Amino acid sequence: MNRPRRLLSRRRLLGLGGLGALAGTGLAYAAWSPGASGSPGATAPTAASGPARMPAEWGPHAATYLAWPPADSPWKDQAPAVRRDIARLARTLAEYEPVVLLAGPEEEVRARRACGAEVEVVPIPVDDLWIRDTGPVAVTRPGAPADTARRGVDFHFNGWGGKQRHPNDGRVARRLLEHEGITRIDAGITAEGGSLETDGEGTLLVTESSLVNANRNPGMTRAEIEAELKRVLGARRVIWVAGVRGEDITDCHIDSIARFVAPGAVLLSRPWQGDGPDVWTRVYEQARGVLDRARDARGRRLEIVEVPEPDPYAIGERGPEFLASYLNYYVANGVVVLPRFSDRRADDRAAGVLRELHPGREIRQVSIDAVGEGGGGVHCATQQVPWVA
Repeated sequence: MNRPRRLLSRRRLLGLGGLGALAGTGLAYAAWSPGASGSPGATAPTAASGPARMPAEWGPHAATYLAWPPADSPWKDQAPAVRRDIARLARTLAEYEPVVLLAGPEEEVRARRACGAEVEVVPIPVDDLWIRDTGPVAVTRPGAPADTARRGVDFHFNGWGGKQRHPNDGRVARRLLEHEGITRIDAGITAEGGSLETDGEGTLLVTESSLVNANRNPGMTRAEIEAELKRVLGARRVIWVAGVRGEDITDCHIDSIARFVAPGAVLLSRPWQGDGPDVWTRVYEQARGVLDRARDARGRRLEIVEVPEPDPYAIGERGPEFLASYLNYYVANGVVVLPRFSDRRADDRAAGVLRELHPGREIRQVSIDAVGEGGGGVHCATQQVPWVA
């Protein structure tokens, strides 16, 4: 797989430079801990409000959130190409469900023009496009009144452990929930949406490297973090894979490695091995071993389907952080949107697997290589809003 081999990529270097400039302003990264002075405002915990659970992505959606990178984003001269990718993604998804795009007030007109009249633009400032990680994670309460059936968990985005400046993105979850009038659940840990994968039946799949990490949750044990995930997301079983720290900006999010496609069934990304084993091969092998032994919240063993990553020689020269994983797809109403690379054989194979596993949905492949150069994909750029009756 053409994965990042070193941390010092364009996105990472720009983020570190920005942090230096923020030193002493109060906006530089500082570890947040529950109950700390100045912690984000509290909302009644889930347990006090009745049962809630993070639904599966393949459930019905009310909308999809995306974010429009501003002119002063870390993308610099690549911003026009990245914006074209986001507009392409927004227009594609708008054919299937409502799309809400976050954009700073100064970007609102440009975003509307690029994305079309079918996309709603909300004037909430952002620092970057990664709404999967910065936005709220939705939980639902089946049977609750409509005005309280959906809530949003604020996981206190901190720039992936202080690797990128985030004065606006650190507030996106709170601001968006306020704008939508949705109750905010104040998580007692720092995490990102891309680090959380669920089957909708109480099973959560996560990487230890991105959660049990001093750059997000200093001093917290895995058991403590797991307890908080269960509290705010309604999980009953958490399956931990090791991941790897320091090889990409996210410290190895789960959403490019393993994804639930149904209760009891998981897709696993298999790295390109033409050049011999590397760190991502070891991540894959460890994850495969964990999943082979795991049982979900209902006691079922997992069926595992592997999806080979594209041949890096077929897709051409890419930057060191280019994400070439088909698993960074997004399931919306009536469609699965996944990346298209330039390896036709691998592209067709991945589309075929997802077509078989998501019957009744169209399969749409989109080229968003500019976004891929930043280490993300379709899933990283989207966040679902589950439908509630």
